Amino acid sequence: MPENSHFYEPAHGHALPHDPFNAIVGPRPIGWIATRSNAGVLNLAPYSFFNAFNYTPPLIGFASIGRKDTLRNIEENGEFVWNLATRPLAVAMNASCAAAPPEVDEFTLAGLTPLASRIVQVPRVAESPVSFECRRTQIIELQGLNGDGVGSWLVLGEVVGVHIARHLLVDGVYDTAAAAPILRGGGPADYFEVRADSLFRMRRPAWP
Repeated sequence: MPENSHFYEPAHGHALPHDPFNAIVGPRPIGWIATRSNAGVLNLAPYSFFNAFNYTPPLIGFASIGRKDTLRNIEENGEFVWNLATRPLAVAMNASCAAAPPEVDEFTLAGLTPLASRIVQVPRVAESPVSFECRRTQIIELQGLNGDGVGSWLVLGEVVGVHIARHLLVDGVYDTAAAAPILRGGGPADYFEVRADSLFRMRRPAWP
């Protein structure tokens, strides 16, 4: 039976109108990262290569493709805040991804309110219902098979403080869908929203 699939080797191109990699590995949670430079300039930017990596201690990370303001600020002072990007904040989140110069404050650019954190010196997004205060644990330059750097850096941080809007805690359990988080899809402009009608449950099977 002939194989009914499109095969390609990424090193030789995908031969498609748009690279499918981001669409296949998705939708992906958004790393909406706030930082502050040592000069005091605030920065806020969304990263689509983002996720959680450990429970105890809680570790999250994102990849900066290129040396951007966020990476440089975290290198300088070791702190950042992750903010949940939601459907009501989608336009503001998108505004914060403009390729603005380092002296531009994306909180102001996006019409958002910086709110002082409890532990770190970086403010969180007041309008976001969930935020993680973080301190850097590692910055790793990513490499290809040949061992050469690819111009991307994985930034990992430990969550040292968590803010959750009380209406999202139902009998003490966090309601993911109620927060209406948005996720990055493929293509140049695709996003998805988590909604209650897409929920299904499966329990981990017992063994043996």
